[in-house]
Amino acid sequence: MSENSLPSPEAFLVDYVRRLERRKDGVGAIHVHFSKLQAFNRRDHHIRTAIAAFEEIVPDVTGRIFTLSNQDMIFIFDAAEVDEVNAVIFRLKFLFNDDPLIGESKDESGAPATFTDYFDVAQQYKDFLHLTQTLVRSNANRPKQVSKAAERHNDSPDLEDGRAPLTPKILGRIDESLRRADLSNLMRRQAICAVIGDANPTPVFHELFISIKDLQQTLMPDVNVLSNRWLFQHLTEILDRRMLSLLTRSNDASVTGSVSINLNVSTLLSPDFLTFDSNVKAGQRGTIVLELQKIDIFADLGAFFFARDFCRDRGYRICIDGISHLSLPYINRNKLGVDMIKMIWDPEMENLDEEHSTAIRDAVALSGETRVIMCRCDDERAINFGHSVNITMFQGRHVEHLLSERTKK
Repeated sequence: MSENSLPSPEAFLVDYVRRLERRKDGVGAIHVHFSKLQAFNRRDHHIRTAIAAFEEIVPDVTGRIFTLSNQDMIFIFDAAEVDEVNAVIFRLKFLFNDDPLIGESKDESGAPATFTDYFDVAQQYKDFLHLTQTLVRSNANRPKQVSKAAERHNDSPDLEDGRAPLTPKILGRIDESLRRADLSNLMRRQAICAVIGDANPTPVFHELFISIKDLQQTLMPDVNVLSNRWLFQHLTEILDRRMLSLLTRSNDASVTGSVSINLNVSTLLSPDFLTFDSNVKAGQRGTIVLELQKIDIFADLGAFFFARDFCRDRGYRICIDGISHLSLPYINRNKLGVDMIKMIWDPEMENLDEEHSTAIRDAVALSGETRVIMCRCDDERAINFGHSVNITMFQGRHVEHLLSERTKK
């Protein structure tokens, strides 16, 4: 059977709801509108973490999860356990607290937009069935989309039709290839610079990463590594291990100087990191910044706190990556026990009113002006806005361009 002939998630949902009619008493359902979130909040790793939060309570609430083609989710469960479900919704609202949908957003008709819709299936069965049938029709008219996994350093490979999807078997072969391959030529460096006033950028340290785009073209041009969000996560963990191995063996001063590396929390708790740590000179640990994604931290706070304490005790510095300008005012660097915060530049920041600009400026002051980095700075506007809120550390293509122009002079 071809992929195109497989029933859609919406079709499975309608079939389930129809069979539910005879036993609908005491059943609740909740429709979570991930599709209404801002684009930066509905990358695959956000949706994956949100769905995992519901999966955790499935055994307790006898629930059934349906993930829809538009990224929405419908959870059908024993209504007597609604408090468990509401607790998960509270966690998700905390995760997405920087999104207008959680605040005072409006839908196309001007009515307040909602993040979730609750149904008492016994009382609202016809309405709920109608919703599921509407979802089937809307999906039939929607162009087929390939899953887009989390972007790393704006370096996701171009998606092409006709490539093989990533499967566990293929991932196993990739893992074997990566064990044998020399990935040093795929290592990329991007400077984090101090930019003060009109002065030239001054590199403070360099972020090191393996280019997934180049890796795709070199080792697996016929495989779409982003076709399966779960397996892509495993691929990033494999690349974490290879990155640690490269750093352990390298004698290159440009690699072993002041650097940052973007790792999964699970990698920090692995034997590979212990091996890496045992090979790092004690005095060198203070020059290494470990960057952790906000979404990865949220997925398991207990694991993060354990990893944070271990790494800080060993002398490493920790940076939280993936912070938006909307969530920055809610992040307390000192209480989280981290050394730096990396905020993503968004052109919308130019249009912020004075109240929101002041909130960012106050958050920068609270964290420390040398503790906040603005990343993905692709043009001069990012630097100008950063200066307006007293940020002095920048990273991105525009910063690299300024550095290369300085070198030419």
